[in-house]
Amino acid sequence: CIPTTPAQIFHLLRRQVLRPFRKPLIVMSPKSLLRHKLAVSDLSDLSEGCFHLAVDEIDELDSNVVTRVIICSGKVYYDLLERRRAEKIEDMAIIRVEQLYPYPYDEIKKILEGYVNATQLVWCQEEPKNQGAWFVTRGRLVASKSQNMQLLYACRPPSAAPAAGYPALYKKLQLDIIERALSLNGLEPYADEQ
Repeated sequence: CIPTTPAQIFHLLRRQVLRPFRKPLIVMSPKSLLRHKLAVSDLSDLSEGCFHLAVDEIDELDSNVVTRVIICSGKVYYDLLERRRAEKIEDMAIIRVEQLYPYPYDEIKKILEGYVNATQLVWCQEEPKNQGAWFVTRGRLVASKSQNMQLLYACRPPSAAPAAGYPALYKKLQLDIIERALSLNGLEPYADEQ
């Protein structure tokens, strides 16, 4: 699981304790989300909410205008959200997968059905292409998307190391990923689509 808000973390841990069976829980969440200005929850989200396997768009967008749905997990979501808001892009929705395994097929399908005019589904991750969730998730995304959607991805080039090595290169690579996810330039189509 990759929770992105305090309420999600609370309900994830609560769900784990209250389950009648014991199953390992692996949480992949960076410390930087503890300090992120957008990673907040209302008190009502804590008291009345529950853990959401996937989270739909939070901004008020006209779903009929949306032509691209960006799907991601983790803190890259906030980078995408900030950039989209700054550029006032209104034809792209950003959704989050909060639990990668077991994959929430039903939740993702239900969210994607709301975007009837979307023709592109973009997986965005900050990890290199040969790391992160892309290789595990791509077949699941194909099964979740509608027939009229093309699956594309935006991630770092394959690398032997998960980290860039120094902060300036990390920032440059991160900006490149965000730029590719929000524009038509540099997106790679998933070639194994059926």
